[in-house]
Amino acid sequence: MSTGLALWRRVPPWAVDTALVALAALDAWINLFGEDTTSFMWACAALGCAALFLRRRSPLTVVLLTLPTLVFMDVAVAPFAALYTLAAHTRNRPLLAGCALLNAAASTLAWPLSNTFDGDRAWTLVQFVYTLATAFAPVLVGQLVQARHDLARQLVEVEEAREHERALYAQTVLARERAQLAREMHDVVSHQVSLIAVQAGALQVAAKDRQTRDGARAIRALSVNTLDELRHMVTLLRASGGKETELAPQPTLADLQQLIANSGIETTLIGELPPHISTTAQRTIYRTVQEALTNVRKHAPGARAEVRLWHDAHDFGVTITNTAPTRPSVPLPSAHHGLIGLKERAELLDGTLTAGPTPQGGFKVGLRAPSRPA
Repeated sequence: MSTGLALWRRVPPWAVDTALVALAALDAWINLFGEDTTSFMWACAALGCAALFLRRRSPLTVVLLTLPTLVFMDVAVAPFAALYTLAAHTRNRPLLAGCALLNAAASTLAWPLSNTFDGDRAWTLVQFVYTLATAFAPVLVGQLVQARHDLARQLVEVEEAREHERALYAQTVLARERAQLAREMHDVVSHQVSLIAVQAGALQVAAKDRQTRDGARAIRALSVNTLDELRHMVTLLRASGGKETELAPQPTLADLQQLIANSGIETTLIGELPPHISTTAQRTIYRTVQEALTNVRKHAPGARAEVRLWHDAHDFGVTITNTAPTRPSVPLPSAHHGLIGLKERAELLDGTLTAGPTPQGGFKVGLRAPSRPA
């Protein structure tokens, strides 16, 4: 059954319509052949048969064009095909009932029309009821086909909804696992690495010989870098899970120019940093500039800013200075978490962060950290 249905669906619509028109023409020719027919009857029959080519585009028009043929002859293919197509394409039940009534009335009428009521009127009524029941047959079939298509479409929609729900459930489970992993990394791993960094720093201060101090310094540097990477991983794990968030590369000094260009502030970038600073230090410089420019945009509208990169024999750093605002700023709530986070980043580099107003009415943020190999 399914194989036959699949083969039927492969038949092109134009081939089906052509075969249907040919069958309707044969039906009309059989009914007209040998009778006292006129050119007008042949024209009505030809019009009703040819109209089936338009049944998919204008089914109601085709139904109306097949009605005159029923007055002259007892045909079935063309009017039934037209009623079926209309029933399969419309949900207007009153329209379908009206078309079935018109079909039955046209089939009951006799040509010439004066002969319709000359005979037994009871028999005429019986014939009308019979033809009406016959006319409703293609209507019911068309409605059943339409209902089948609706059911198939609803099944597809239900399956798509289930697939969507399964995908959402999988994302929820994955987000829960990520959150749990992030908590474990933050509460256990990060804590242990922090202790290693603190102990290494204490050993570096207390050690007498240079070799021990260098080893402690290396352990502290590795611990600081590891801790920064762990915090970055925790941030990713706590993110929503979007691919753009997970795959976004971490900023470096090469991204400073783009950051300044997108800040919306008239900013000048001067100076440079040594090429050997670590990735963690580069990220700290980037985040410091980003936070400082964000604060300028929020609290000093219209101000200009200067970003100065510097380094000497022992230290390196960045200074962000902005002028006084040229227009009033909108008061915004702030807990100063941004500066607190920058100070923590600076401490991880064994450096310091300073922030405060300038005598000219602006603001200055400075980061200083000791130079060491990456």
